[in-house]
Amino acid sequence: MLINFRFSNYRSFRDPAELSMEALGVADHQPSLLYHGTHKYLPGAAIYGKNGGGKSNVIRAFWLGVQFIRNAQRTQHESASVPVRPFALNDYSESQPTSFEYQYILDDIRYTYGFSATREKILSEYLSYAPRGRKTVVFERKGQQFTFPKNQDKKLKELISRTVAENQLFFSIACTMNYKPCICAMKWFRDYIYFSRNYTDIQEQIAKNAEEPDMLKAIVSYAKRADVGIENMKFEVGNVDFDGNKMLPANMPENVKEAFANFMHALAAPSSDAEAKLKISEVKASSLHKGVNRNGKSQSYQLGLFDESDGTRSLMAIAPAIERVLNCGGLFMADELDKGMHPTLVKQIVALFQSPKTNRSGAQIVFTTHDTELLNLELLRKDQLYFVDKNRDSGASELYGLDEYATHTRDNIQKGYMAGKYGAVPDIEIEEIE
Repeated sequence: MLINFRFSNYRSFRDPAELSMEALGVADHQPSLLYHGTHKYLPGAAIYGKNGGGKSNVIRAFWLGVQFIRNAQRTQHESASVPVRPFALNDYSESQPTSFEYQYILDDIRYTYGFSATREKILSEYLSYAPRGRKTVVFERKGQQFTFPKNQDKKLKELISRTVAENQLFFSIACTMNYKPCICAMKWFRDYIYFSRNYTDIQEQIAKNAEEPDMLKAIVSYAKRADVGIENMKFEVGNVDFDGNKMLPANMPENVKEAFANFMHALAAPSSDAEAKLKISEVKASSLHKGVNRNGKSQSYQLGLFDESDGTRSLMAIAPAIERVLNCGGLFMADELDKGMHPTLVKQIVALFQSPKTNRSGAQIVFTTHDTELLNLELLRKDQLYFVDKNRDSGASELYGLDEYATHTRDNIQKGYMAGKYGAVPDIEIEEIE
């Protein structure tokens, strides 16, 4: 469970920004809250902002940190640069570090992990946990100087630190050397975070989705939920048919796994690329729609998947990850959740996380959107609404919550947002029609 995420000096964000999932003293929608002991947390957060304002960079920042944490031991050879991208609209941020910090709960333990880096090297890094509410430092790092508390693992950690290059994370290297406290903390990053967008390389996650036994079942279920007339779907790899209403078999051949991974890529592709990508995937997928034959009788007709709308395929593409998170717990990060989708579908997805009936595992969703229907507070609380706006003079983005404004119960948040009361909307003049 995510508690909060802090970052600074990344893309359009020059200054420190924080996305908090800690619930405030808001009376609305109490049953939707997640609990850990006496603490209350939010099942979701929506981020609003104008085009080019920087809202997507909140998701990008989270994604970049997670990808680097997962892969630093493999990608960071001796001459590899650290993949940070500092704020570019001044003459000093490029030389300053980019920082990331994650606070989260896993297996009833609260963790705090963070690091800061330039393109050349890691400047600081730290990991702590609180198994019984009391903070315990696992390691701290300043440059290549590592400090450890005096315990039985100190010699092992010192051995690990000697193998860590200045452009690598101790956290990642320690996991490859079987240091248990880091392996336990890393589990959240590797197994409980999913993203809806492929910014550069997210092959491992897509492959993981493709190996989920209920992947096809989730795709069919969400396709039906879209209410576009899909009654069922057919899938074929080679000469083998797969029933979309059943679980995938265990121990699938590698070529089948790869085919389904490519199929997931194709689902997320725009219409212009979908047909070509589907052919490459070697998965023959078709949807069955109800129609009427020449005798006026109801009959099912088959359509190629590339004939479906971008919105329908986008919904199918994220379905396995959403179901995985809802069933097992974790965090789903979605950039432009409403892309190509009707507001009712977006509301349905968010409602799955807000309802204790469908969210029994403490799942969370964080997403960017332009869908102002969610601002009516019928589904989300005030502390679940965030905005991103960009300063006209400095070009720096700022992340802030609706809770920073003095709002009243009867305030029309949707109307106020569209009127510019909370910022984060385009400042344009609309010509009057006579």
